[in-house]
Amino acid sequence: MNEIFAPAKLGPITLRNRVIKAATFEGRTPDALVTPQLIDFHREVAAGGVGMTTVAYCAVAPGGRTDRHQIWMRPEAVAGLRELTDAVHAEGAAASAQIGHAGPVANAASNRAPALSPSRMFSPLSMKAMKVPGEAEIRELIAAHANAALLAEQAGFDAVEIHFGHNYLVSSFLSPLLNHRRDKWGGTLTNRARLAREIACAVRDAVGDRLAVTAKLNMEDGRRGGLTVPESLQVAAWLEADGALDALELTAGSSLLNPMLLFHGDAPRREFAKVLPGPARLGFRLVGRAFLKEYPYQEAYLLEQARQFRRELSMPLILLGGITNLDTMNLALTEGFDFVAMGRALLREPNLLRRIQSDAATRSACVHCNKCMPTIYTTTRCVYRPERTIIDLDGRQRA
Repeated sequence: MNEIFAPAKLGPITLRNRVIKAATFEGRTPDALVTPQLIDFHREVAAGGVGMTTVAYCAVAPGGRTDRHQIWMRPEAVAGLRELTDAVHAEGAAASAQIGHAGPVANAASNRAPALSPSRMFSPLSMKAMKVPGEAEIRELIAAHANAALLAEQAGFDAVEIHFGHNYLVSSFLSPLLNHRRDKWGGTLTNRARLAREIACAVRDAVGDRLAVTAKLNMEDGRRGGLTVPESLQVAAWLEADGALDALELTAGSSLLNPMLLFHGDAPRREFAKVLPGPARLGFRLVGRAFLKEYPYQEAYLLEQARQFRRELSMPLILLGGITNLDTMNLALTEGFDFVAMGRALLREPNLLRRIQSDAATRSACVHCNKCMPTIYTTTRCVYRPERTIIDLDGRQRA
């Protein structure tokens, strides 16, 4: 059996193979709670052969969502999440909950709660200044991550993935471009990394060895003055030394400043301009070309940066970005990565893994057009793969 499809340990759990469905917001929770459509989405991916599927995005607080339709972790959400994990487990896969706080990426107008940023800045989403959390609120946020992990355990999840990427809250604290604080949470890299380290340790203390705990970490922000690979390497080394994490999933880019660095391929500017709400749409028409840069697609496009982390770290690493066929998966293992994560390719073909297992020469049908990105405002999907039902974020169904 090819090693990619052999069982593999991830902390205290064993996955049936080394392929993880990456966290991609599903757009199937109009009331911020699990729906049958969300369950079907993850059931289908699990039936398609992945070792673990990741539910995104499970905010640790209501103000930590990118908009009010996303799940936030509270007791009322547990029953639905339990139905989801039961469905995933019935298909032989494990389930992970991505937990975190969107920070400056949160839409305060939609959430009806202030967006948070490490330093004073203006939100283009809500057209308001963001709130800068003080010591007491930061402590509450750390505790909220631990509580979210406990709720994930109650809901039957096998793992939690803490969001340290894409200039969400923790990532914004890591970024010298966004974090201008002069207290113990800003300034030096030691201080900017404090929030990530304390959250990771708090989550581990909460769940012990009962759940696997991973984190999605930015290798770089992709903007001048932002987090760089050398700084991220040091943060990763500290996280490894702390011993709270079972693996790191390596990512790049900023939902706030440079999202295409994560995706690569075509920049769907026209499609985004059509679906963005009100003021954001006008702003996008003015700066869309600069905001959505184009990075040519190639397989394993984050490998060059990720190699540096593999050389410096001994902990398990998950390679993300341009993983669509068996050759690339095998390359990742040859390079020393323990797992691979897939996103867009599974939107196009949820059964891609089963097809690859049957025929090693199988190639993904994903064309890297990235037109799936703007669909988060309705139901996240591949536009070339018809869905039975699309749910608008106001809860209405349409064909």
